[in-house]
Amino acid sequence: MPYESVESLPEDVRSRLPLGAQKIFQAAFNAASSDGFSEEGAKQVAWSSVKNSYFQTEDGEWQHEPEGGTGETNTGTMPAA
Repeated sequence: MPYESVESLPEDVRSRLPLGAQKIFQAAFNAASSDGFSEEGAKQVAWSSVKNSYFQTEDGEWQHEPEGGTGETNTGTMPAA
């Protein structure tokens, strides 16, 4: 079931994420859902998409990643470009 607006997102998503992250969640969920993912699979895709642009602070608040990310790589051994 696609979400028509951020207001229609689940309460736990709306209460935890800032508006920009909610829009990412909505777009990713809807795209995954239209590609045939189950609701649970679409939620996983949506959360992964949010985590590509946002990070969760120690106090649980979601913050936008700095431009270019953290500079860390998947391997953790290569310097940032």
